[in-house]
Amino acid sequence: MSHRIYLLILLLLNYGQSFSQDPVYSQFYAAPLQLNPALTGLVDAPVVSLNYRNQWPNIPNAFSTYSVAFSQYVPNINSGLGLMVEADIAGGGIYSTYQVGIFYAYDIKFSENFFIRMGINGNYVNSRLSWNKLVFLDQLNLETGGFNNNGYPNQTSEPLGIENISYFDMGAGILFNSPYFYAGFSFKHLTAPKESVIKKQEDGSEELPLRIAINIGSEFRLGKSNKIKNKTFLSPNVLFVKQRQFHQLNMGAYLRYNFLLGGIWFRHTFSNSDAVIFMIGVTKSIFKLSYSYDLTVSQLGMDSGGAHEISLVINFKNKSAKYKNRYNDCLEIFR
Repeated sequence: MSHRIYLLILLLLNYGQSFSQDPVYSQFYAAPLQLNPALTGLVDAPVVSLNYRNQWPNIPNAFSTYSVAFSQYVPNINSGLGLMVEADIAGGGIYSTYQVGIFYAYDIKFSENFFIRMGINGNYVNSRLSWNKLVFLDQLNLETGGFNNNGYPNQTSEPLGIENISYFDMGAGILFNSPYFYAGFSFKHLTAPKESVIKKQEDGSEELPLRIAINIGSEFRLGKSNKIKNKTFLSPNVLFVKQRQFHQLNMGAYLRYNFLLGGIWFRHTFSNSDAVIFMIGVTKSIFKLSYSYDLTVSQLGMDSGGAHEISLVINFKNKSAKYKNRYNDCLEIFR
């Protein structure tokens, strides 16, 4: 059945218009640059983040997303600087998007723990469609499928488009932070880049739609001291994402107890309940390693295999003696 679903997906690529949305990590807090450029450089030391997501693994070669990011705060200029490389691959390479982005954020501080950050990013993007891996209706034969008697793929009369396109993209965001809560707003595709590998669409549907993300959260200390090395805290948070007709709402909480990490979230797409997200992890010295699983509760069901994510954050602030000052704000979930 899963192979039939996969074939149906490929066939639908040739029927009418196809729409998709940007990848959104379940562990969005472990990929802050992907969420909001205003989260760039929250630490005045080098921070490296590595993220991997495998969505619907039971559907062969469905979606895989990889990213690696670097960021650091520079106190002398009240600014955060960052760099991110991301790859989003669908259908085992049938359609793939690669991008390299640079990020900048600036602090406006009103006090030690109350400030506003404004961020901006610019990305160079390359998208590729492997037309030779697609199967069109006129290639199918009732007896031999998509191949002829000699084992070669049947030819198609469909006009094929270009194989890859490149463009420049921009995003921006703002972050409000206080000792009690934080709130972030971000926008992607401000330049409305055109991402179409077929002929120009008269309705402008080849333009990437604006993506709006809002994230809100807080932090509650669960111990007498809030400046010990291994803090214990609970961080409830909400993430809302809108892109054209796509809506997503994540609600849940992140917990740290000594060196252990955990969390649970519920994701809803407004049209249906999507998934319950479970996360476990550990933190030791400069390393924070987490694994999460999306338990699918939509009509797609468990046959999809849900989604697996792994994140590794390397925060050098936790090692060097010159970075020993501690935080007392709500943003530790992103560090």
